[in-house]
Amino acid sequence: MTTGHVAVIDIGKTNAKLAIVDSENLTELAVVTRPNRVIPGPPWPHFDVDGHWGFVLDALARFHATHRIDAISVTTHGACAALIGKDGNLAAPILDYEHDGPDGCAEDYDAIRPAFQETGSPRLGGGLNIGAQLFWQFQTDPGLRDRVRHIVTYPQYWGFRLTGVAATDVTSLGCHTDLWNPYAGQVSSLVERLGVGHVLAPTRKPGDVLGPILADVAARTGLAVGTPVYCGIHDSNASLLAHLLARQAPFSVVSTGTWVIAMAIGGAPVTLDPARDTLVNVNAFADPVPSARFMGGREHDLLMQGAQVTPSDDDIAAVLQDGTALLPAMIPDTGPFQGQQAHWVATPPDQGSGQHSACVGFYLAMVTSHCLDLIGHRGTIYVEGPFARNRCYLDMLASATGNDVHPMTSATGTSEGAALLGHIADAKAQSAPRPGPAVTPSRRYATYARRWNEHLERAALRRVAARPLFPPDG
Repeated sequence: MTTGHVAVIDIGKTNAKLAIVDSENLTELAVVTRPNRVIPGPPWPHFDVDGHWGFVLDALARFHATHRIDAISVTTHGACAALIGKDGNLAAPILDYEHDGPDGCAEDYDAIRPAFQETGSPRLGGGLNIGAQLFWQFQTDPGLRDRVRHIVTYPQYWGFRLTGVAATDVTSLGCHTDLWNPYAGQVSSLVERLGVGHVLAPTRKPGDVLGPILADVAARTGLAVGTPVYCGIHDSNASLLAHLLARQAPFSVVSTGTWVIAMAIGGAPVTLDPARDTLVNVNAFADPVPSARFMGGREHDLLMQGAQVTPSDDDIAAVLQDGTALLPAMIPDTGPFQGQQAHWVATPPDQGSGQHSACVGFYLAMVTSHCLDLIGHRGTIYVEGPFARNRCYLDMLASATGNDVHPMTSATGTSEGAALLGHIADAKAQSAPRPGPAVTPSRRYATYARRWNEHLERAALRRVAARPLFPPDG
């Protein structure tokens, strides 16, 4: 177990961060960020890992000089794998999972991928299934397979650069990759079908220590040569970990960022529906976790168009009174309302107005509440990330679900969770994550939520009525 200051490398889909966290009280002492820029190619859109690496090393050196770093942990977004060549460098750039290239061979890939019942992994577009990424990359670059020595998941790519040790972790392999069987706790049948069993790096638990930092990393940053590096964890599971260590089920955690991920702990038994973007995540203890998701942060940004508007009490009251509402889905490729097109009920408020901002917060909360329903949520809801600071989102989520909602007060719950990897063996956190005051259900908001759901049902009936009774052949 490491105590003291943990440097957390946190590579999100939108931003890369380095945070220093006091592991005793989960206080973030300092945070720096840079945009997660996607390089268009060739050979395909890929992440600027060299830029991130320079940023990480510089920040480690600076933070060690001001705070002292005792250990390093890593958390990243999912749906990402690195192919490491025989020379220890990347055999190919790390594919951006939003690239639609893998869709070009979807039919061939679908013929070999395991069923949802084996993996808990829904079939997703682009490269959101790592299995689809690998299948397409090997077809696109015929010599790639022979150049690969290790396949590692994304947190472990940074661990490899820090320690030279190749690994995968259970939370990243359990993040809709098609490569993991969460019920058996082992790789899925796809690994053999892809022919990558010999290069897929050994699977470790996030709290395992990969090793000490390499000598050149120590020289570059000033860190002690023996500084340990934890295996690392998928970012949504980092948000979940602190709660698993500190709270009694049932409860749910909603991790917000580019993706909104809802995870139910001790929820009601449900049958997950992959067509509605439900899935099985795998937590830091390798246990399956019913989950649902949508691209809420991206939808927020599309709707707000850069405006930073805090609705007034009058703005909120006006929207609740007249019932102006946005129905899903702004991004119809993911989430519980796939294939549906967003539309407004009543005249939409002016872009950039307080009422428009309130409607956006209500919309995101209502979609989140449907995600929670799909995974059998019960109990208190804890909201991590930027939506924890959105008053309209929190008030509507509490009222739509009928449960208390606690916003988490830290800047990034993923950093807290990643800093706790050294405490997993303790079976409890040294300090529970500190939530803000409970947001409780309100009758006014509950009325709006009921009307929103009624509009949703009517829209569904209209879609059914519009379908031809006898569809054309083909």
